[in-house]
Amino acid sequence: MSQHPELRLGTRGSQLALWQANAVAAGIEKNGGPRCRIVVIKTTGDRLQQAPLSEAGGKRLFVKEIEDALLRREIDLAVHSSKDMPVALPDGLAIAAVLPREDPLDAVVLPLRSDSDVARGFSRADSTAVDDLVTFLGESPAIGTASVRRVAQLIRLLPNARFMSIRGNLDSRLRKLDAGEYDALVLAAAGLRRLGFESRISLKLPASACVPAPGQGIVAIETRAGDASTRQWVTPIDDAEAHLALDAERAVVEALGGGCQTPIGALATSRSGDAIEVIATVVAPDGSRALRAHARGARHDAVALGHQAAAQLLDAGAGEILAEAGRARSAAEGIQP
Repeated sequence: MSQHPELRLGTRGSQLALWQANAVAAGIEKNGGPRCRIVVIKTTGDRLQQAPLSEAGGKRLFVKEIEDALLRREIDLAVHSSKDMPVALPDGLAIAAVLPREDPLDAVVLPLRSDSDVARGFSRADSTAVDDLVTFLGESPAIGTASVRRVAQLIRLLPNARFMSIRGNLDSRLRKLDAGEYDALVLAAAGLRRLGFESRISLKLPASACVPAPGQGIVAIETRAGDASTRQWVTPIDDAEAHLALDAERAVVEALGGGCQTPIGALATSRSGDAIEVIATVVAPDGSRALRAHARGARHDAVALGHQAAAQLLDAGAGEILAEAGRARSAAEGIQP
């Protein structure tokens, strides 16, 4: 057993965040590392539970206070949902490792009162199932989601839907759904699976219908860049395939100049041999325009492939869409141009 002092692990206090923190702590200890003491830190995003994410401001919303504590050496490492992390990390911090990726797709959850036989019929993730779901939901369903990216893509499938912001722990969201406040929720499949709610997934949305958020399903471990003492304990639990995917997806966002609450989707998937495939999308917030890009190449070119996909999007006019989305977000936040 290691004689190294305990590691202080910073995290948010949500159900999913604590699951992630405990998974990292268990991995470190299983590989002979020191005991981890979990330090719960309340972030700006946690304090603004009633505000839609699009109005609360996306930059470092769920990570700022944790990263600040890491820079002040109040904690030794931080654990995040990687999709919450901006591409530009604060000086002196780095992603040291990531856990194996859970299912990256978005998932539709129907109320328990829905016809169970119908819901089971959506279990496959293909375009036919999506069409069936659209028919089942009807003319103007109330869809709960806090994501600008999801709304921008799903409004193209459900143009008359009412998209309503929903925040809070997974339990509370599901209670609201089952109480009839929404006709469906759209959530990350990864969170549902990790918290034991896989049975609530009615349909996993294929990337052809809704490209997931960059980094969705990946747990990232952040440390101080020069802290070799801490990094030695997290390096053994780094998942190389998930890390490559994250690098490629974050490269898409970096090249586009986007952030957490922008309508950008990206998904990198390992293919046969030594190949990796990147698909990316930029969608106008109102769904009026949607651009898609595709790049494929060797795994060691993951970052370059992300940049390649972004370049395709920019050539097709993504810059205009993102600029308009930025103006709309600033207006919602009350920021003068």
